[in-house]
Amino acid sequence: MGFPVGQPVFDTMIGFPQPGDAQYDFIRRQTKDRESREQMRFPAEYMFKDVPRDLPDDDPIAVTLAEMDRHGIAQGLVGLGTETARRAVGLHPERFVGCSSLDPNQGMDAVRQLVAEHEKFGSRAASLFPAGAFPQVPINDKKMYPIYAKCVELGIPVFVCAGVPGPRLPMAAQHVELIDEVMYDFPELVLVTRHGCEPWTELAVKLMLKWPGLHYSTSAFAPRHYPRAIVDYANTRGADKIIYAGYFPMGLSLDRIFGDLPQVPFKDEVWPRFLYGNARRVLGLAD
Repeated sequence: MGFPVGQPVFDTMIGFPQPGDAQYDFIRRQTKDRESREQMRFPAEYMFKDVPRDLPDDDPIAVTLAEMDRHGIAQGLVGLGTETARRAVGLHPERFVGCSSLDPNQGMDAVRQLVAEHEKFGSRAASLFPAGAFPQVPINDKKMYPIYAKCVELGIPVFVCAGVPGPRLPMAAQHVELIDEVMYDFPELVLVTRHGCEPWTELAVKLMLKWPGLHYSTSAFAPRHYPRAIVDYANTRGADKIIYAGYFPMGLSLDRIFGDLPQVPFKDEVWPRFLYGNARRVLGLAD
């Protein structure tokens, strides 16, 4: 059968057009090379071709909804860090699910933010960018632990960037081996990696075999570049562990993603879980 036309999709990383490029200032403040600081509008631009540009931003929610409708995306997980995202979750709760983007350097204020957004906006996940924090906070750092503990208490997953970061930042904070200690200390935690885990994808697979709560999402990867180890794992023992995530409008168009997807050699029984079922289950939205 191959790629299932008409299968609903849950995109666990989607956003809204924003004017300018100020949303990446939090990354530029710690980059040192001139190209990142002065020339690239998107700090990982050297890795991506055809980054969506000049999208209409007078009604960003409508733009994203139209793109979702064109590609059969039933629901999307959106970071609650902008007024646009918060408004989208309020206006279209059937289409958008909130995710709390947290800075572990804020200590208990980050935990309070998570609780407040869970109560006010129904946030169903937390999101952490270890290499993007300033200063950086490794995946297994003690600053992360109050957030992990609160996620367990609230019964929600945490999405964590892992692997070499695309922006020109030091990578040590996102080494995949650090996840092992976190899962050991928080066996009830549901942790979903973002942004590929490269070059440690085989290690990520080994850790997913080891830890029931550990999952992998495909954010920031065009499907033609999904790591072989991840595809093989989904087709064997990991059908319930691999979750679709896009990267619109940050770095990839949905046309690019959905143009590539039919060439991914997933088994027929993997597709519904990858595209929709796993995300709904992990986010506590399963029927």
